Amino acid sequence: MGRGPMMGPPVEKAKDFRGTLKRLISYLRPEKYRFIAVLILAIISTLFSIVGPKIMGKATTKLADGILAKYEYYIQLYTAIQRNMPVEVISRLKKQPIPTFDFGYIGKVLLLLIALYLISALCSYVMAYIMSSVSQNTVYKMRNDVKDKLDHIPLKYFDQRTHGEILSRVTNDMDNIATTLQQSLTQLITSLVTVIGILIMMLTISPVMTVIALVTLPASMFITALITKKSQKFFADQQKCLGELNGHIEEMYAGHKIVKVFGHEEDSIVKFQEINVRLYGVGWKAQFMSGIIFPALNFVNNVGYVAICVVGGLLVAHKKIEIGDIQAFIQYTRQFTQPIIQVANIANVLQSTVASAERVFEIMDEAEQIPDQEDAKVITFPKGNIRFEHVKFGYKEEDPLMEDLSINIEEGNTVAIVGPTGAGKTTLVNLIMRFYEVQGGRITIDGVDIREMTRGDLRTMFGMVLQDTWLFNGTIRDNIAYGREGANDEEVISAAKAANAHHFIKTLPDGYDTVLNEEASNISQGQKQLLTIARAILADPAILILDEATSNIDTRTEVLIQKAMSRLMKGRTSFVIAHRLSTIRDADLILVMNKGAIVEQGNHNELLAKDGFYADLYNCQFAGGNLSDKVVS
Repeated sequence: MGRGPMMGPPVEKAKDFRGTLKRLISYLRPEKYRFIAVLILAIISTLFSIVGPKIMGKATTKLADGILAKYEYYIQLYTAIQRNMPVEVISRLKKQPIPTFDFGYIGKVLLLLIALYLISALCSYVMAYIMSSVSQNTVYKMRNDVKDKLDHIPLKYFDQRTHGEILSRVTNDMDNIATTLQQSLTQLITSLVTVIGILIMMLTISPVMTVIALVTLPASMFITALITKKSQKFFADQQKCLGELNGHIEEMYAGHKIVKVFGHEEDSIVKFQEINVRLYGVGWKAQFMSGIIFPALNFVNNVGYVAICVVGGLLVAHKKIEIGDIQAFIQYTRQFTQPIIQVANIANVLQSTVASAERVFEIMDEAEQIPDQEDAKVITFPKGNIRFEHVKFGYKEEDPLMEDLSINIEEGNTVAIVGPTGAGKTTLVNLIMRFYEVQGGRITIDGVDIREMTRGDLRTMFGMVLQDTWLFNGTIRDNIAYGREGANDEEVISAAKAANAHHFIKTLPDGYDTVLNEEASNISQGQKQLLTIARAILADPAILILDEATSNIDTRTEVLIQKAMSRLMKGRTSFVIAHRLSTIRDADLILVMNKGAIVEQGNHNELLAKDGFYADLYNCQFAGGNLSDKVVS
């Protein structure tokens, strides 16, 4: 019988199966000749393996003929002796050669079988080799297309989706497509050829026995469909409970200290046990339903085998078929169910694969960012004069954040941007760097509209240090040198000293050669921030952006960093986004934002003298003021 049908959770289905499948096939067109070769090899391999039982039946028949000839000889001799036949007759019978097996014929049959199976195995090997190349080339092209697309998708696409979802499409879905192309397609071809070939071979042996064998097929399919329908619900519940259990465990271990501090261990255990009990309940039902299908199918097929053996025996008795044909037919019957089940399983796999392809194609169909102009302008020596002229912007067009924003920032000024959460501080920076496109008005640098420059040239003018540090798996030296291509060791060390990071780096066992792990968790959060600041110093940008750059650094280090930043910002246009207003007292210009608009601007003393929104923000931090009436409505 082989394996039964694959049971598991409900298969994810594509929204547009036909359209997605056509698009997926378009990626296979450049490989069509190799794909045709795979198809031919699969047919040859399968056909050679199919004819094996029929040929083996000939050897079985020849063996049976030898046994019957011996039996008949000894029966004749025994009968002659029992009936007291003349001595001459008995003597003549004894002188006759005793019938033996035709080992020459059987040997030729066995050699033929070995040759057929060797050719079949060789074809399967070549087929797998070619198909692995076809699948990997196809997925290689798809990965390149997705990577190219991701390079041209606006930042808002990444802001609106989790990193896990995007990674899942680029990795898991791609792997699913590759696996299907390499394995399932060849299995589908061989299974279909096997079903057709076995059916033909069975009909050549005995149409009557074939009808009996096929009668069991609908019964098997009915039982499979019935059990599968009932089991799908249990498997779906099992996956849901498993997801809950994994989520709970991950959550509890991630917040292990918090759970202990607030004494929620018992609550955590109770919730775990509740989910675990539900998982046990649906899990054993799912596995039970999956398990009973094998005995049920075995029963139906065994009934079919009995009927075939009885009918086959009658046909042999009437000399309508040979005894070896029964052996071959039973082999075919046992092989017949497996490819049908494989086709059913592959149909599910194809559904899942097309769904994966659809998710990948959704990325490829995303609207791309506005392309750079071919005759883009270049600012060779940027000074840092920045102007916002009647800028209009909103993350959703129907819900504008900025209606008519105008700012003039002089060369070399340090501009602090303050305001409550959601006021539009980071949005302002995103617009300057063209991570988002303005929906009205324009932004200029040294009189040049930023849309008239390439994004690459525009962003080389900026250095940025964010509140959320980003460091990669590599040495500290490499992470700092990331700020400028071709930087030497002296420049890296100089930047680290300027950021007051040199001292702590030298205290590490390997110094600048210390390797940071994937999450850089082998150094403290403040040390991570110092490295990102050193990287920005090394970049030596014309315009500097600091978004809460000192938020993760202790007070003493913050003072040192502020001094380093003062040296770095001297002569450069700098934007400082800060919630701690003590860090921006010396800024040349403070922009106070609320709900996407600049409600006040001036230096620290001027804004305090106005006793307005900024004064309330400042007093709220240092004198316990109440800002609730100012952040409005």
